[in-house]
Amino acid sequence: MKRILPSTRLLPVNLSVLRPLAALLLMILGMTFLSDNFATTDNLFNVLRQVSVNLCISVGMTLVILTGGIDLSVGSMLALSGAVAAGLIRNGVALAGADLFIGFTFLGCVLASLLVGALLGFFNGLMVTRFKVPPFVATLAMLTIARGLTMLYTGGYPITGLGEDFTYLGTGWFWGMPMPVWVAVVIIVLFLFFIRKSKTGRYIYAIGGNERATRLSGVDINKVKLVVYTLTGVLCAVAGLLVTARLDSAQPNAGSGYELDSIAAVVIGGTSLSGGKGTIIGTVIGALIIGVLNNGLVLLDVSPFWQQVIKGLVILGAVILDRMNEKSAA
Repeated sequence: MKRILPSTRLLPVNLSVLRPLAALLLMILGMTFLSDNFATTDNLFNVLRQVSVNLCISVGMTLVILTGGIDLSVGSMLALSGAVAAGLIRNGVALAGADLFIGFTFLGCVLASLLVGALLGFFNGLMVTRFKVPPFVATLAMLTIARGLTMLYTGGYPITGLGEDFTYLGTGWFWGMPMPVWVAVVIIVLFLFFIRKSKTGRYIYAIGGNERATRLSGVDINKVKLVVYTLTGVLCAVAGLLVTARLDSAQPNAGSGYELDSIAAVVIGGTSLSGGKGTIIGTVIGALIIGVLNNGLVLLDVSPFWQQVIKGLVILGAVILDRMNEKSAA
């Protein structure tokens, strides 16, 4: 198994990480020069809080792309998981036929939300592994399914009034840092350990590098992919909890466009779209670049339409650079 997985792909610092890191530092310097409001403490904490949500999703997206797949349903899974948490803590579950009402505590609604995310991700993995549906098509279908279920569950209206305990997850502070930042840090540490130290983490790289050789080596490819897509669903649920808690409401259209930001963070961070090469640290840097870019463009009063154009050009440039690096390596 070690022969399948080149050790250089697990190095914490390599060329694929140094490039986006240099770009991040230059972007920070540029935004500081262009806007007096960028380098303020309040704004920097705001950037970190916003990046935290994308980081939760992007870590899962990194795992998927490392296997050579893609997940276009992350925004919809975020919305449905967040809506379920809000609905349970606000309204509970009423069984009219049995004259029974089940209320949910904060911990109960969090666990229910994570379970919903896990089931959605597992369904994606099942479509990809058992029914051999291409990841693009399977997750595109889930994008529509989960969004439709969110609309049905909420009736198309926000679910509000979730209570202080719940909103603390999105707006509270702990040891001088916003709670979403702490949540993102914990996830990054856990998945760094997972992808570097566990057998499954090594198999993820191996599948993206050479799926056929990995299968011939005796690795259960389908099992690994099921784990990857399920974990991605769980991470989307975490992001959904953060978004819902911060807004103190579950919005039916929550998470729209998050697919773009998460894929951008992964690609800009140096993960190859063909799979088998990339790091969690690179994704963290990529998410910070997207966060700084979004925040800076707003501070500079750039039109939202031009913001989309600029973001698309940045992604395109990152992909072109990735392809050029692969050709030079070959």
